[in-house]
Amino acid sequence: MSGDLKWNKIFGAALGTAFVIIVVQQASGLIYHSEPPEKMGYFVDAPDEAAGAEQAELPPDWGTVLPAADLAAGEAAFARCQACHNAAQGGADGIGPNLFGVVGGPVMHRAGFAYSDAMAQHKAEAPTWGYDELNSFITAPARYVPGTKMSFAGIRDTQTRINLIAWLRNQGSSGFAIPAPDPARQPGAAAPAEGEVPAAEGAPATEATGEPPAVGAPATTQESPAAPPAATSQAPSNN
Repeated sequence: MSGDLKWNKIFGAALGTAFVIIVVQQASGLIYHSEPPEKMGYFVDAPDEAAGAEQAELPPDWGTVLPAADLAAGEAAFARCQACHNAAQGGADGIGPNLFGVVGGPVMHRAGFAYSDAMAQHKAEAPTWGYDELNSFITAPARYVPGTKMSFAGIRDTQTRINLIAWLRNQGSSGFAIPAPDPARQPGAAAPAEGEVPAAEGAPATEATGEPPAVGAPATTQESPAAPPAATSQAPSNN
Protein backbone atom coordinates (compact mmCIF):
# COMPACT_ATOMS: atom_id res chain seq x y z
CA MET A 1 0.00 0.00 0.00
CA SER A 2 2.79 2.35 0.92
CA GLY A 3 4.41 1.64 -2.45
CA ASP A 4 1.29 2.82 -4.28
CA LEU A 5 1.29 6.06 -2.30
CA LYS A 6 4.94 6.61 -3.14
CA TRP A 7 4.26 6.46 -6.90
CA ASN A 8 1.20 8.66 -6.50
CA LYS A 9 3.36 11.30 -4.84
CA ILE A 10 5.90 11.14 -7.67
CA PHE A 11 3.23 11.52 -10.37
CA GLY A 12 1.61 14.33 -8.43
CA ALA A 13 4.90 16.20 -8.12
CA ALA A 14 5.57 15.83 -11.85
CA LEU A 15 2.11 17.09 -12.78
CA GLY A 16 2.46 19.98 -10.37
CA THR A 17 5.80 20.96 -11.86
CA ALA A 18 4.43 20.85 -15.41
CA PHE A 19 1.45 22.98 -14.34
CA VAL A 20 3.73 25.61 -12.79
CA ILE A 21 5.87 25.76 -15.96
CA ILE A 22 2.81 26.26 -18.17
CA VAL A 23 1.44 29.00 -15.91
CA VAL A 24 4.79 30.82 -15.87
CA GLN A 25 5.06 30.67 -19.71
CA GLN A 26 1.56 32.05 -20.18
CA ALA A 27 2.10 34.81 -17.65
CA SER A 28 5.43 35.81 -19.23
CA GLY A 29 3.83 35.99 -22.65
CA LEU A 30 1.14 38.38 -21.38
CA ILE A 31 3.62 40.59 -19.53
CA TYR A 32 6.30 40.87 -22.22
CA HIS A 33 4.13 40.63 -25.36
CA SER A 34 5.12 43.07 -28.14
CA GLU A 35 3.80 43.75 -31.64
CA PRO A 36 6.24 43.80 -34.62
CA PRO A 37 6.56 47.23 -36.30
CA GLU A 38 4.36 47.78 -39.35
CA LYS A 39 7.28 49.36 -41.22
CA MET A 40 10.98 48.71 -40.76
CA GLY A 41 12.75 51.78 -39.48
CA TYR A 42 15.99 51.34 -41.44
CA PHE A 43 16.05 49.96 -44.97
CA VAL A 44 19.39 50.00 -46.73
CA ASP A 45 19.34 49.46 -50.49
CA ALA A 46 22.85 48.21 -51.21
CA PRO A 47 23.39 47.39 -54.92
CA ASP A 48 25.74 44.63 -55.89
CA GLU A 49 29.05 46.45 -56.40
CA ALA A 50 30.57 43.60 -58.41
CA ALA A 51 27.66 43.53 -60.85
CA GLY A 52 27.81 47.31 -61.24
CA ALA A 53 31.53 47.22 -61.94
CA GLU A 54 31.11 44.57 -64.64
CA GLN A 55 28.36 46.53 -66.36
CA ALA A 56 30.48 49.70 -66.37
CA GLU A 57 33.66 48.02 -67.66
CA LEU A 58 34.59 48.82 -71.26
CA PRO A 59 35.83 46.06 -73.56
CA PRO A 60 39.63 45.96 -73.84
CA ASP A 61 41.36 47.97 -76.54
CA TRP A 62 42.47 44.87 -78.43
CA GLY A 63 44.93 46.68 -80.62
CA THR A 64 46.83 47.68 -77.50
CA VAL A 65 46.42 44.71 -75.17
CA LEU A 66 46.84 41.72 -77.51
CA PRO A 67 50.39 42.53 -78.71
CA ALA A 68 51.41 42.92 -75.07
CA ALA A 69 49.59 39.82 -73.78
CA ASP A 70 51.44 37.11 -71.86
CA LEU A 71 51.05 33.97 -73.97
CA ALA A 72 52.59 31.73 -71.32
CA ALA A 73 50.02 32.99 -68.81
CA GLY A 74 47.31 32.41 -71.41
CA GLU A 75 48.40 28.81 -71.87
CA ALA A 76 48.42 28.37 -68.10
CA ALA A 77 44.87 29.74 -67.96
CA PHE A 78 43.79 27.26 -70.63
CA ALA A 79 45.06 24.40 -68.47
CA ARG A 80 41.88 24.87 -66.43
CA CYS A 81 39.83 24.26 -69.60
CA GLN A 82 41.45 21.01 -70.57
CA ALA A 83 39.00 18.88 -68.62
CA CYS A 84 36.45 19.76 -71.31
CA HIS A 85 38.40 21.15 -74.29
CA ASN A 86 41.58 20.84 -76.26
CA ALA A 87 42.96 23.30 -78.78
CA ALA A 88 45.16 21.00 -80.86
CA GLN A 89 44.69 20.89 -84.62
CA GLY A 90 42.66 17.79 -85.46
CA GLY A 91 42.02 17.09 -81.78
CA ALA A 92 38.83 15.34 -80.74
CA ASP A 93 35.91 17.04 -79.05
CA GLY A 94 35.43 16.44 -75.35
CA ILE A 95 32.61 17.57 -73.12
CA GLY A 96 33.09 20.82 -75.01
CA PRO A 97 34.19 21.28 -78.62
CA ASN A 98 37.78 21.46 -79.82
CA LEU A 99 38.83 25.13 -79.82
CA PHE A 100 41.46 25.11 -82.57
CA GLY A 101 40.73 28.11 -84.80
CA VAL A 102 37.97 29.39 -82.53
CA VAL A 103 39.12 33.04 -82.46
CA GLY A 104 37.50 34.85 -85.36
CA GLY A 105 35.81 31.65 -86.53
CA PRO A 106 32.11 30.88 -86.78
CA VAL A 107 29.95 30.09 -83.80
CA MET A 108 29.24 26.33 -83.66
CA HIS A 109 32.36 25.73 -85.76
CA ARG A 110 32.64 22.00 -84.95
CA ALA A 111 30.48 19.94 -87.28
CA GLY A 112 28.81 17.08 -85.47
CA PHE A 113 29.15 18.55 -81.98
CA ALA A 114 25.86 18.64 -80.03
CA TYR A 115 25.51 22.35 -79.36
CA SER A 116 22.63 23.66 -77.27
CA ASP A 117 19.56 25.35 -78.74
CA ALA A 118 20.66 28.48 -76.87
CA MET A 119 23.94 28.52 -78.79
CA ALA A 120 22.13 28.05 -82.08
CA GLN A 121 19.96 31.04 -81.25
CA HIS A 122 23.03 33.05 -80.29
CA LYS A 123 24.64 32.20 -83.63
CA ALA A 124 21.71 33.76 -85.45
CA GLU A 125 22.40 37.01 -83.58
CA ALA A 126 26.22 36.95 -83.57
CA PRO A 127 27.56 34.45 -86.12
CA THR A 128 31.29 34.68 -85.38
CA TRP A 129 33.58 34.71 -82.34
CA GLY A 130 35.30 38.09 -82.41
CA TYR A 131 37.44 39.42 -79.60
CA ASP A 132 34.62 41.27 -77.84
CA GLU A 133 32.28 38.30 -78.16
CA LEU A 134 34.81 35.83 -76.76
CA ASN A 135 35.64 38.22 -73.95
CA SER A 136 31.97 38.55 -72.97
CA PHE A 137 31.39 34.80 -73.19
CA ILE A 138 34.41 33.90 -71.06
CA THR A 139 33.47 36.52 -68.47
CA ALA A 140 30.10 34.91 -67.76
CA PRO A 141 28.95 32.23 -70.24
CA ALA A 142 25.47 31.73 -68.80
CA ARG A 143 24.80 35.45 -68.79
CA TYR A 144 26.10 36.06 -72.31
CA VAL A 145 24.35 32.99 -73.80
CA PRO A 146 21.42 32.22 -71.48
CA GLY A 147 20.66 28.51 -71.60
CA THR A 148 24.13 27.38 -72.67
CA LYS A 149 25.07 23.87 -71.54
CA MET A 150 28.43 25.09 -70.35
CA SER A 151 28.38 25.29 -66.56
CA PHE A 152 31.64 27.23 -66.19
CA ALA A 153 31.09 30.27 -63.97
CA GLY A 154 33.42 32.54 -65.93
CA ILE A 155 36.71 34.39 -65.54
CA ARG A 156 36.29 37.78 -63.88
CA ASP A 157 39.91 38.90 -64.17
CA THR A 158 40.30 40.99 -67.33
CA GLN A 159 44.02 40.37 -67.84
CA THR A 160 43.55 36.61 -67.51
CA ARG A 161 40.92 36.72 -70.26
CA ILE A 162 43.18 38.81 -72.48
CA ASN A 163 46.06 36.38 -72.06
CA LEU A 164 43.78 33.40 -72.74
CA ILE A 165 42.29 34.94 -75.90
CA ALA A 166 45.79 35.89 -77.14
CA TRP A 167 46.96 32.31 -76.64
CA LEU A 168 43.86 30.86 -78.34
CA ARG A 169 44.50 33.17 -81.29
CA ASN A 170 47.86 31.43 -81.73
CA GLN A 171 46.07 28.08 -81.96
CA GLY A 172 44.94 28.23 -85.58
CA SER A 173 43.63 31.80 -85.59
CA SER A 174 46.76 33.87 -86.20
CA GLY A 175 45.28 35.06 -89.48
CA PHE A 176 42.48 36.84 -87.63
CA ALA A 177 43.65 40.46 -87.64
CA ILE A 178 44.33 42.44 -84.51
CA PRO A 179 42.56 45.81 -84.82
CA ALA A 180 44.50 49.04 -84.72
CA PRO A 181 44.79 50.61 -81.27
CA ASP A 182 41.99 53.00 -80.43
CA PRO A 183 43.52 56.51 -80.57
CA ALA A 184 40.96 57.79 -78.10
CA ARG A 185 42.23 55.36 -75.47
CA GLN A 186 45.93 56.06 -75.79
CA PRO A 187 47.79 57.98 -73.06
CA GLY A 188 47.35 61.72 -73.51
CA ALA A 189 44.44 61.38 -75.96
CA ALA A 190 41.94 64.21 -75.86
CA ALA A 191 38.43 63.47 -74.62
CA PRO A 192 35.83 63.20 -77.43
CA ALA A 193 33.95 66.37 -78.22
CA GLU A 194 30.44 66.74 -76.88
CA GLY A 195 27.98 64.86 -79.06
CA GLU A 196 30.74 62.92 -80.82
CA VAL A 197 30.13 59.17 -80.98
CA PRO A 198 33.27 57.22 -79.99
CA ALA A 199 34.44 54.40 -82.25
CA ALA A 200 33.21 50.93 -81.37
CA GLU A 201 35.55 48.99 -79.12
CA GLY A 202 37.93 46.79 -81.06
CA ALA A 203 36.79 48.06 -84.48
CA PRO A 204 39.75 48.28 -86.90
CA ALA A 205 40.21 51.45 -88.93
CA THR A 206 39.58 51.28 -92.67
CA GLU A 207 42.62 51.51 -94.95
CA ALA A 208 41.25 54.31 -97.08
CA THR A 209 40.13 56.77 -94.44
CA GLY A 210 41.66 55.59 -91.20
CA GLU A 211 38.20 55.90 -89.68
CA PRO A 212 36.43 53.07 -87.86
CA PRO A 213 33.80 51.20 -89.88
CA ALA A 214 30.25 52.47 -89.79
CA VAL A 215 28.05 51.52 -86.87
CA GLY A 216 26.14 48.37 -87.71
CA ALA A 217 29.02 46.69 -89.53
CA PRO A 218 28.96 42.93 -88.86
CA ALA A 219 30.70 41.94 -85.66
CA THR A 220 33.24 39.17 -85.63
CA THR A 221 32.52 36.48 -83.09
CA GLN A 222 33.33 32.88 -82.39
CA GLU A 223 32.70 30.52 -79.70
CA SER A 224 33.68 28.63 -76.60
CA PRO A 225 36.86 29.65 -74.91
CA ALA A 226 36.18 29.69 -71.19
CA ALA A 227 37.66 27.31 -68.62
CA PRO A 228 36.41 25.61 -65.47
CA PRO A 229 38.28 26.68 -62.35
CA ALA A 230 37.03 23.89 -60.15
CA ALA A 231 36.11 20.27 -60.62
CA THR A 232 32.49 21.30 -60.95
CA SER A 233 33.25 23.97 -63.53
CA GLN A 234 33.44 23.39 -67.28
CA ALA A 235 35.50 25.02 -69.90
CA PRO A 236 33.63 27.01 -72.52
CA SER A 237 31.79 24.44 -74.43
CA ASN A 238 30.56 26.38 -77.35
CA ASN A 239 27.27 24.91 -76.30
